[in-house]
Amino acid sequence: MGKPIIALMYDFDKTLALSDMQNFTFIPKLGYTPEEFWKYTEEFCKKYNMDKILGYLYVMIDLAKQKGIKITHEFLNECGKQIKFFDGLTTWFSRINEYAQSKGLIAEHYLITSGNKEIVEGTSIFKEFKQVFGCEYLYDNDGNAFWPRTNINYTTKTQYIFRISKGVFDTYDDKSVNEKTPKRRIIYQNMIYIGDGLTDVPCMILVKENAGTSIAVYPKGKQEKVAHLFEDGRVNYICKADYSANSELEKVVKLVIDGISIRETLESKREKTEKSL
Repeated sequence: MGKPIIALMYDFDKTLALSDMQNFTFIPKLGYTPEEFWKYTEEFCKKYNMDKILGYLYVMIDLAKQKGIKITHEFLNECGKQIKFFDGLTTWFSRINEYAQSKGLIAEHYLITSGNKEIVEGTSIFKEFKQVFGCEYLYDNDGNAFWPRTNINYTTKTQYIFRISKGVFDTYDDKSVNEKTPKRRIIYQNMIYIGDGLTDVPCMILVKENAGTSIAVYPKGKQEKVAHLFEDGRVNYICKADYSANSELEKVVKLVIDGISIRETLESKREKTEKSL
């Protein structure tokens, strides 16, 4: 029997990255400021009573066409190279992996984002994730984006927690993810979800109410942005978005890993006793 697996699941924008992923390169290439782009997108969605994620995916294509810019997979990958992350993130994954291993566990990292997966693919941290779930485009024969093939909003994010638990990663596979599973690859108690705000609430509640751990992170000096999530019982903990060694966030995650390790050890002893009787 292999080692128990724990899943660390993350939002991206303002959780790992300092701002929305499009703000760093994509929007400036269009000649807009982030404020102008997102205001235009908000007005567009209101005008057509449109899902905000589908709305921004359309606006990206539409405004790029107006500027004579082709949105290709490669172009979006390039837009990920200049993204800036919170302190300590580049070494966070290896530190957590090593700590989990020292406790007899395997740590896997997953990204669940309403942003562009193609942009994430261009970042330095893409390789750290076992799976990245994000919005994606379909591309025509010339390689130009023309239609969203995957749309992930704040509620559809939750399906990926089920997928991670069952090990069903193909988006088209609805049957396997909905079938009753006798034994899950990763149990909910072994899940940690890290996000930054209201769009993460469904995932936070799902994990927390199934005995996993939800953590809301906030920029330095802005604890009030997530305090209500703790006060309303939607998360287990709130921490500054600092992924450095010995940060509060690292200490909390390591304590959670300690707890998982102890529970798994006790469960293993119980199972051995049952078999011996």
